[in-house]
Amino acid sequence: MLKGSVGEVFLIKATDRAIGIRKLFEKFNMKSFSGKQVALKANFNSADPFPASTHPDTLRAIVENLKKDGVGAITLAERSGMGETRRVLEELGVFELGERLGFRVVVSDELNKSDWVAFNRKGTHWLKGFCIPRLFLDADVVVQTCCLKTHRFGGHFTLSLKNSVGLVAKRIPGEIYDYMRELHTSPFQRQMIAEINKQYDVDIVIMDGIRGFVDDGPERGELVEPNLLLASSDRVALDSVGVAILRSYGAKGKVAQGRIFEQDQLRRAVELGIGVKSASEIKLRSLDSDCKEDVEKIGRALASG
Repeated sequence: MLKGSVGEVFLIKATDRAIGIRKLFEKFNMKSFSGKQVALKANFNSADPFPASTHPDTLRAIVENLKKDGVGAITLAERSGMGETRRVLEELGVFELGERLGFRVVVSDELNKSDWVAFNRKGTHWLKGFCIPRLFLDADVVVQTCCLKTHRFGGHFTLSLKNSVGLVAKRIPGEIYDYMRELHTSPFQRQMIAEINKQYDVDIVIMDGIRGFVDDGPERGELVEPNLLLASSDRVALDSVGVAILRSYGAKGKVAQGRIFEQDQLRRAVELGIGVKSASEIKLRSLDSDCKEDVEKIGRALASG
């Protein structure tokens, strides 16, 4: 896997995703991506429109920019939690976009048993461990794109760490155990979310914060418009900044309470060594002067919470 600088979070004020995402990508060593096989994880939990799901322009910009940088084959894999995955991807036009831009779309629910890699429960809160598609472990490069929103079903917030739940199998072919039922009924749901992220690496995460939900979520909620695009290779740093943005825009519920690094997802991710250990290690890199006020707000939220 290719690695970025730990703790760096780039942000830009933008409404044009093509321009904003290109400028974010320029902050990474994209030449090293040339010829690499890319696994792509978006946010297609339901067929509800952005910010419930990845905006089609965000997906388009990511794929077009990866291709511009000369990557090899791109494979997007997804498992929806609120709806049948194939139908969700059809309704959102993902298959059509894949054909038009030349990337492969995989419905994870339709993978064979041999396409999954099992991780045992040792050192986790998972009763039977969990399984991730082999393609994310075999890829040369992993790119993820997440949205900016709260989560009313126990996650408290759903940013890059929570987006990884869409990698995990609900059921493995030939088996009856429901991993998602376990996750969503466990008092340790947020710790389990972080534990997924220990088992795979990412090279770039793009967070689309042009709009977001500051209550309810993940498929609906009170809408805000930060008009921000963010990128990092550090999921802990990025999610900490995401929580800070949610708070600065009036987030309600558990995500707004306590210190940011005491949020269960982040605290467990720190314990597992997934990213930065504290707010002091986060390096905010603004790409334009329009971000000045946002950077100040984020800095205050990180410092105080």
